[in-house]
Amino acid sequence: MFKKILLPVDGSEPAKRAVQLGADVAKHYEAELTVLCVYRHHSPLEASLSMVRPYNPETPDKALREYAKGVVEEAAGELTELGFKNVPQVVKRGPPARTIVKYAQENDFDLIVLGGRGVGDVEGFLLGSVSHKVTSLAQCPCLTVK
Repeated sequence: MFKKILLPVDGSEPAKRAVQLGADVAKHYEAELTVLCVYRHHSPLEASLSMVRPYNPETPDKALREYAKGVVEEAAGELTELGFKNVPQVVKRGPPARTIVKYAQENDFDLIVLGGRGVGDVEGFLLGSVSHKVTSLAQCPCLTVK
């Protein structure tokens, strides 16, 4: 039934539980797994107003990209410990929900397994969580983990 499963992660506890559940589903269906982390784009104005380290200034995009790489590496490491080999690790920049859905559609994923409430900000609380938006926009089944 499921051949390709996408695991969007953000480092939150629900996302970590989603990795575990995604691994269980993948084992049951002998499906491939891909780990994806999407970081939010910062405008040049935001970048100019924010310094990650005052003694070694970086743009927020660069800092967030590095964080996202660490998040996918950690999730892929957990999957390796569970017996999965060569799990693709993908980092994208953009609006998280739309980027996840677009990546899933472009790469023919059969299932998206994601955490129900991640490390989003107040905007996510007021406008709806990433998981809610993904489940609303995705054309494939979604499994949300609390």
